[in-house]
Amino acid sequence: MNTQSARLLQLALPLVKTHGFTRTALARAVLELPQPHAEPLPDAAVTALFGHGDNARRTLIRAWLDDACCRMEQDHASASASTVTMRDVLHARLRMNEPVLGHLAQGFALLSTSSRLVPLPPDPLPVLEHAARVADQACWIAEPDRKEMAWYTRRATVSGIYLAAELHQLTSPSTAASFLDHLVENSAAAEGAVREVSLYGSYILSSWKGITKSLL
Repeated sequence: MNTQSARLLQLALPLVKTHGFTRTALARAVLELPQPHAEPLPDAAVTALFGHGDNARRTLIRAWLDDACCRMEQDHASASASTVTMRDVLHARLRMNEPVLGHLAQGFALLSTSSRLVPLPPDPLPVLEHAARVADQACWIAEPDRKEMAWYTRRATVSGIYLAAELHQLTSPSTAASFLDHLVENSAAAEGAVREVSLYGSYILSSWKGITKSLL
């Protein structure tokens, strides 16, 4: 991605709250420049800069998720690991979703569906990778001293906890915080379940598939 596209993509991120993960948000990014354009970008320019059709929208949701991960690190950069808990970090990450919560499920649906002409079943891998990345950041911020296999096991557990909490947030925003607290407080049991590959897998995958199918 060239410098111009990257700059406009960053300017489009605050517009997601109003316009969602849409080509319209990307088109209107030029109105946020220090010397704004008189009109939004024409659709052909959006395609040239960010991709055809829904690929441009996928570019925007990926950029938003990347930005959220960067903000996780920035928000806790001045705090020592001894004063930051996993609960703090995951709650902060869930709060980042709140301004765009009405658009987030559709954004994940876009990531989970193919851009090919022949439609394929929803693929949960991009969403699972997103949760793994959040867990990776959270573990480095809150528990940087964990070693080797213990760290990988913990990351897998945190990934499952966060994904379950985020799914809950999409379906019941008002109870998401308490649901996350419950999972974090019972993380010892969750770790054992992750080792047995039984607690989160089928529930999360079937739930995400249900959400994505309902939006397509």
